[in-house]
Parts: sequence; C-alpha cells; structure tokens
Amino acid sequence: MLAIVSIVIRVNDLAAQAEFWKAALDYIERDPADDDWIVLKPRYADAPCIALDAHHSERVLPPRIHLDIYAEDQAAEVRRLAELGARQVHWDGRPDDADYVIMEDPEGNRFCIVDRPHWPGWQRIPTR
Repeated sequence: MLAIVSIVIRVNDLAAQAEFWKAALDYIERDPADDDWIVLKPRYADAPCIALDAHHSERVLPPRIHLDIYAEDQAAEVRRLAELGARQVHWDGRPDDADYVIMEDPEGNRFCIVDRPHWPGWQRIPTR
C-alpha cells in the first residue's frame, strides 16, 4: 500500500516561502524548521503536507510537475494569492473554457487554481 503524504518543493528563501505557503493554504508547521527544511501540514484537512527544501534547483519551464489546488471561489482565491505575492502565468495554449488559472509562487514554482465550487471535499473542511 502507498500514500502520498508530502510534496516537496525546492526553494531559495525558506522562511519567505514557508510564510507564503502557510498563508496560501492555511497550513501550519508540523515540526520546528531546520536551517534547510520545513514541513507544513494542513490545519484542518486530511491532505498531503508541503515540505520546503532549501536546496538550489534549476528552474525548468514548463515544469515537469505542478500542484492543482481546488478553489471553492476561484476568482477570490486568485486575488488573495496575488496579494500574498503569487503571480498569474499567461499560457497561449490555455483553452478559453479552462477551469484553471495558472499561477506561480514568489519564487516561480507553478500551481493551478482549479474552479471546483461543488467539490464534495468542501464538506469535510471546517470553516476558518
């Protein structure tokens, strides 16, 4: 049996990236941070952790992997994430009727905000 428990993102500024992802996902530190490693876990939900690894890695575009993050209110979340320092990414190949918005965190790690207002998982997550 296998389970995805943590997704590792390589970062340059561990503290700044930890603050971004904690605010973006309402995650908290699972354990005290090391000088080059921190694991963030969901505050309420049963979802994978995000581990930030302060280890230089060449940026490759398009990235070989990215996060799909579901949003109950996509437009509001895109605005909120932009206020936290994320940026929208333009892609000529994005269909006009796409249900996702491509974004990148302050260091350029890409993720998509997927419009899922009626996702059944919302019922399992307590409101803040």
